[in-house]
Amino acid sequence: MSEPWLTIIGIGEDGVGGLSEAALRAITVAEVLVGGERHLAMLPEHEAERLPWPSPFDALIDTLERRRNARVVVLASGDPMLYGVGTTLLNHFPIAETVVMPAPSAFALACARLGWARAEVECLTLHGRPVELLHPALHPGARILALSADGTTPAAVAALLRGRGYGPSRITVLERMGHPVLETRVAGTAADWVEQPHAALNTIAIECVAEPGAALLPRTPGLPDDAFRHDGQLTKREVRAVTLSALLPVPGQCLWDVGAGCGSVAIEWMRAAPRARAVAVEPRADRLALIAENAAALGVPGLKIVEGTAPAALNALPTPDAVFVGGGITAPGVVEACWEALPPGGRFVANAVTLEGERALIGLYGTLGGSLTQLSVSRAADLGGFTGWKPFRPVTQLAVIKP
Repeated sequence: MSEPWLTIIGIGEDGVGGLSEAALRAITVAEVLVGGERHLAMLPEHEAERLPWPSPFDALIDTLERRRNARVVVLASGDPMLYGVGTTLLNHFPIAETVVMPAPSAFALACARLGWARAEVECLTLHGRPVELLHPALHPGARILALSADGTTPAAVAALLRGRGYGPSRITVLERMGHPVLETRVAGTAADWVEQPHAALNTIAIECVAEPGAALLPRTPGLPDDAFRHDGQLTKREVRAVTLSALLPVPGQCLWDVGAGCGSVAIEWMRAAPRARAVAVEPRADRLALIAENAAALGVPGLKIVEGTAPAALNALPTPDAVFVGGGITAPGVVEACWEALPPGGRFVANAVTLEGERALIGLYGTLGGSLTQLSVSRAADLGGFTGWKPFRPVTQLAVIKP
């Protein structure tokens, strides 16, 4: 096993005074020191070569590769393995060649400042990511910690909370935690938040309080139909819940939503499991904007949207772990392309509301096996001066796990 040559050290706002003896020794014997200008300025005079973060950041990998025969120390804020540079570097260098020495993370420091139990707090980062990622975490009573992109993020968070009906929520902005002089905090509610300058290095704490009538949008599949903007091409709530249960969302896995309509199935897949990914394939240009709008409003702005008609539009997509065909089941080559793309254990689910689509699913059931189900849903509605059942079109569903 190779001798470690790369040491990744987490450093806080308290500088070298907060480092362990082991971390200080690693810095003392280092031949190359890498970090942000702020990190490098914390260190005493040293004979080592000093390299600030390159731009673009990916150039750092090549820089380190050329210094494999040297003792290299990389400095990072807080815990390098929590949304930090350590995760990036260990995607390229084996852990056997690396030593990681974390400092307390911003989340740990914030919980200590606020008296919050870390296990009961939703933690995420908005650094380099859309603020809409907050949406799935919002519910009455939730406590959320978010790493900011910069000093403007708190105002953007407050605006999002107001837009979702969470104006009474309390926001606390914790700036430069751990610094002996410059650590500060600013608190208020989203409803009365005043945009003001904040340190670029800040963490936002949110205590969620909903206004009366605020929409409750849990991660459980089967969101209300009116949670989505659509033109009628929408898998209804009850059918959508059953469809997601057949697709089996798993953390980190990828779904193809073929004939995505307004994107409801792909969006609920991503909301249902951490790090879940999805590709929404839709031929109609007018629906692509609906998919993007729904994805942002429901907290999955990372949904990949592909304009095109299957099967041609499926070329070069990431390998799926599950495929849902909500439209186009009778189109030549669609089923074959989806089935071939799935690895063993992959899930194939298709819905049909027409007799032609049902006939195709019955044929596939005879060939592929799986389960064939017919779903009938009725909702109570006004009927003259009374109330009666309003039925929706029955949906035939085929669900197969590839052997």
